[in-house]
Amino acid sequence: MSLDVDQIVDRRRLRRKLSFWRVVGVLAVVAAVAVGGYVTYGRDILPSSPHVARIVVGGIIRTDRERVEMLDRIAKSNAKAVIVSIDSPGGTVTGAEQLYDALRRLAEKKPVVAVVEGMAASGGYIAAMGADHIVARRNGMVGSIGVIFQYPNVTELLGKIGVTVEDIKSSPLKAVPNGYQPTSPEARAAINSLVVDSYGWFKGLVSDRRKVSDTRLAEVTDGRVFTGHQGLALQLVDEVGDERTARAWLAREKGVSEDLRVRTWRTEKTSSEFSWLRGMAATLAAATGFESVAGYLSEATQSALERAKLDGLLALWQAPI
Repeated sequence: MSLDVDQIVDRRRLRRKLSFWRVVGVLAVVAAVAVGGYVTYGRDILPSSPHVARIVVGGIIRTDRERVEMLDRIAKSNAKAVIVSIDSPGGTVTGAEQLYDALRRLAEKKPVVAVVEGMAASGGYIAAMGADHIVARRNGMVGSIGVIFQYPNVTELLGKIGVTVEDIKSSPLKAVPNGYQPTSPEARAAINSLVVDSYGWFKGLVSDRRKVSDTRLAEVTDGRVFTGHQGLALQLVDEVGDERTARAWLAREKGVSEDLRVRTWRTEKTSSEFSWLRGMAATLAAATGFESVAGYLSEATQSALERAKLDGLLALWQAPI
């Protein structure tokens, strides 16, 4: 009987020891993963550790409060410099203006260098000018300095199907252009004044930030895009290269060690209110046996929705169809 009791006690002790070491093992694995993440992946370096911050500006630029708040946090972090990696055709004028202003505030606290990875056109170039120094890949695209106001006009289509849209307005220029009626000369002049005003602001920004002469300003602000190589000669960029070129400039001009790790800062991602439609496009294609085009439809639908959500004045480069 005594032997049985001793065996039971020993087994209980063994189980407790096993449970203890299991817990320790799990905690060790969790700690290893966490530490490994901080060591291996630059984006997981602690903000309190000295590092070079990287932010990514890609796709359509719109107003983004979370991004502005993130830039403000970077300004208060232990980042020694900031790299702005850009691949964007632009977006809304107000979104580009907001991003530019936030980058200029950040540049008052940290050295900021922009790297054009693929494209910094229109509003994307406005963002690049928020940096102290612009580096572009040799065949990257910069420029498209200009403003556009686009709207569809379906007057003729509605007329063919017998539909007339009528309105009662407080004044002739209220809610114009509306796309349901021919645009009057007065409405066109009013919209043109908005474009001219924003375009003047954009050109003034280029003149001030890039220090170009009036003659060259006229040349680079006619709306076209340039390669990074062309942009160097036109003073739109400071160097041709990549992120390593940017790090070398930070070391040479700002004393920021090239040995510092890079941490990619990101905002919290929010799902699109139209994500269901994008998913449906791909699902339907796959269900009908067209798996090869499912991915394409998903990307194309997302692109169309991104553009559909843009309104107001745009600083956006559009390739001819």
